[in-house]
Amino acid sequence: MILRTFGWSLGVTALGLLAALLYDGPTGLALVAVLAVLEVSLSFDNAVVNAKVLDRMSPFWQKIFLTVGIAIAVFGMRLVFPLLIVGITAKLSPVQAVDLALNDSHRYHQLMNDAYPMIAAFGGMFLMMLFLDFVFEERADKWLPWLERPLARIGKLDQLSVVVAGGSLAFVAWLSAADPGNVMIAGVLGMVTYILVNGLGELFSEASEEDEDGEEEGEDEAREVAAGRSGPSRLALATGKAGFFLFLYLEVLDASFSFDGVIGAFAISTDPIVIALGLGIGAMYIRSLTVFLVRKGTLHEYVYLEHGAHWAIGALAVCMLVSIGHHVPEWVTGGLGAGLIIAAFVSSVVRNRGTRDESSGPAAGEEKRLDSSNV
Repeated sequence: MILRTFGWSLGVTALGLLAALLYDGPTGLALVAVLAVLEVSLSFDNAVVNAKVLDRMSPFWQKIFLTVGIAIAVFGMRLVFPLLIVGITAKLSPVQAVDLALNDSHRYHQLMNDAYPMIAAFGGMFLMMLFLDFVFEERADKWLPWLERPLARIGKLDQLSVVVAGGSLAFVAWLSAADPGNVMIAGVLGMVTYILVNGLGELFSEASEEDEDGEEEGEDEAREVAAGRSGPSRLALATGKAGFFLFLYLEVLDASFSFDGVIGAFAISTDPIVIALGLGIGAMYIRSLTVFLVRKGTLHEYVYLEHGAHWAIGALAVCMLVSIGHHVPEWVTGGLGAGLIIAAFVSSVVRNRGTRDESSGPAAGEEKRLDSSNV
């Protein structure tokens, strides 16, 4: 199970470390290893949330996420995206951006830092909307009932997440001395992207469920298949659309998580090749961990893990918004996320033990009474 799930990640790790050694010697090897650990530590909560969404996808779209999605995550977000941002910011062609990255890494780093307020505003607002939609929704299981219960109660107010996120964005843009206009635009685009992709995914998921119910009630579609008519059914089309938008949602979510890691990587190395290798290895482990959580049913067994991951997402969103005006060390964002998830895991273990004790208690008591009556 472990080897089958993490086999590709181990293979990519070996190839990536070998490439780093050939490219920049022992120094490059060490830097790539550190960057891989950094990416995993910053994105562990991403794996938990991804697993929750991936569990709702069909096997076909799960395979797409693990093949095409990996290519987008590793090459698109960790290599092409920084070059694209620098090219747009400095008004350079793709060739010029690549040349700048390879031959003037300090200038390349400076341009990335200049673009960071807009990047952080987009990613921060996308993650903020995800977090607010979670905590404002009524749920049977509550990890922090003293906090989650009142939040769910006020969450009955329609579009409250948009109101809170929009107010937070306006406040951050007002405090930003750099470029409040571009920060506002980028943040609004992050909110719009979340609402659009998440809404389309839910829309087609509901359509799939309605079609499934309709198919159970009637046999018209089965008669068409028996008559030899080709083409996908309405159910297949609806499932395909829902899977596509869930896949798109996961890719945007992964991109939002990777923003912080890509920018933070420049504190360790300014070489784009080293950064791409290190973060790419880390991204592979996050995907493998996502699959492991789905196949083991971990989120069903440890019910508070999802809560901890979303609270970690909320903490990351706040850190990204704060970092627009003030630098937030990577160990703070990574430590907050890891700490919240560990606390949620421990709470889940305690809950499971309490549930088992309650279920076995009456039976054990009854057995003792029977033994005493036999005596």
